[in-house]
Amino acid sequence: MTDINSKNKRKFDAIVIGSGISGGWAAKELTDRGLKTLILERGRNVEHNVDYPTTLMQPWEFEHGLRLPLKEREENPIASKCYIFNEDAKQFVVKDAEHPYVQDKPFDWIRGYQVGGKSLLWARETQRWSKYDFEGPARDGFAVEWPVTYDEIAPWYSHVEKFAGITGNRDGLDSLPDGEFLPPFEQSCVETYFDNVLQKNYKNRRAIVARKAHITDPQQIHLDQGRGRCMHRNLCQRGCPYGGYFSSNASTIPWALKSGKATLRPDSVVQSIIYDEKKGKATGVVVIDRLSKEEIIFKADIIFVNAAAMNSTALLLNSTSDRFPDGLGNDSGVLGKYVAFHNYRARVSGSYEGFADKTTDGRRVGGSYMPRWRNLYEQETDFIRGYAAGFSSGRGSRSSSEGVGEELKANLFKKDLGPWYVGSHMMGETIPKETNTLTLDKIQTDEWGIPLIHFNIDYDDNDDKMVKDYIDNTTEMFEKAGFTNIRSSDSKQAPGLDIHEMGGSRMGKDPKTSLLNKYNQLHHCKNVFVTDGAMMTSTSTQNPSLTYMAFTARAVDYAVSEMNKKNL
Repeated sequence: MTDINSKNKRKFDAIVIGSGISGGWAAKELTDRGLKTLILERGRNVEHNVDYPTTLMQPWEFEHGLRLPLKEREENPIASKCYIFNEDAKQFVVKDAEHPYVQDKPFDWIRGYQVGGKSLLWARETQRWSKYDFEGPARDGFAVEWPVTYDEIAPWYSHVEKFAGITGNRDGLDSLPDGEFLPPFEQSCVETYFDNVLQKNYKNRRAIVARKAHITDPQQIHLDQGRGRCMHRNLCQRGCPYGGYFSSNASTIPWALKSGKATLRPDSVVQSIIYDEKKGKATGVVVIDRLSKEEIIFKADIIFVNAAAMNSTALLLNSTSDRFPDGLGNDSGVLGKYVAFHNYRARVSGSYEGFADKTTDGRRVGGSYMPRWRNLYEQETDFIRGYAAGFSSGRGSRSSSEGVGEELKANLFKKDLGPWYVGSHMMGETIPKETNTLTLDKIQTDEWGIPLIHFNIDYDDNDDKMVKDYIDNTTEMFEKAGFTNIRSSDSKQAPGLDIHEMGGSRMGKDPKTSLLNKYNQLHHCKNVFVTDGAMMTSTSTQNPSLTYMAFTARAVDYAVSEMNKKNL
């Protein structure tokens, strides 16, 4: 490992900014190709299995039964809205007061500032995009066209799936291409029944077993990473001691460090990327040490920006020079615009009296997934694009509180299974709009002197119509399945709580309307690549992390090839 305290040792072949899902992949791919790589992470170090304080704790060992005290929730009104912000995982979630930002419109920004980022916390859903997703903007004219096709990215999906370990079933759906799968998790009998109902009553609606980043049958590549089989603990947000699910901490970062080519520097807040006007390219980054506040410069031949969508966009905006007064590479003026996200507002739930002789066994990790069916092959509604949905089921137990004494005691201990409960949540595609923006404050800064981020992001009429369509259609499907006590809700939650923010530094074919080319390379600064959610031209409906991984691996392959040709 390089002694980065020495000034003459601060030159690298590559710098990766951020250590989350995409940053970890950038580091892994760069070091696989022999490049001396510096990984910069603004948060503290979290080492796999060393820094998971709650991973093996029993329920009774938590002082508050996994819940947070009222005072702590009141101090963190934004973080507390997230399901993950509980006693067992709060150490991996940014506290509100520590990293403020400005909400010109409500935006609930959930972040994880530590080595590994939110890869310790993600829901591990991994679906490929299809050709319909990449072709969406070209078909309906909203946003700009993707510069990449499914056929171009498909080999890279395969590349990352094999290494990460993805469980799933080969369903043969053109709307959701199959991948390189390990054996799937099992659906419950109710989920299989519901899938059969959908196939009987509709042309292109399914409830398939969820595709997840879990190792169900370890292959040699997983054993080589030091990872083992998923134990179905369903406590993933604590950090998995077995490496059973994919995270940067358990997989890509240790892999990169093991090569001897990587240097990991946590507590490194990247202030800006340095642009050399004579050379016509970036030469390094300015880092503010999180603890000492010391300013340090690191240099490299290529730079990968993977700080997560909003921070990556903010970093580019803050990287100004005489050549780029409005942000690095921002000749088009679209940097910080066309931010989009996923619409998680709507839910539908119900009960089912069937399968009274069956229940689930053990902790369930998977559940089911309903791929997008709306406006897939043709425009069929008064809104554009569509939505996917989750679907899950289970049974609770109930007991009687009648009687006194021994009779009451016996009744309380006698657990009878209740009816099956079923539930679905919506994952809708929002349309990137010029009015959905991220900007930097001209006066206010954080404690490291970096301008605060302003969010001006909102839903629109298209989103509201999509919510209504989801609720109406899911209610109809539940009725056809014989579900009862059907209830629906629209949470009206602010953007951001979906934790799938995307865009701000989008890819495109035309440098006049985009920041990045088809290889995630800044049009106007060829040795800087952005491969996290900031690069997304549109959002589709799938959980996005697998797509970030694939694009990152592909961009590294291109960047190294260009370096070897001396084009960067």
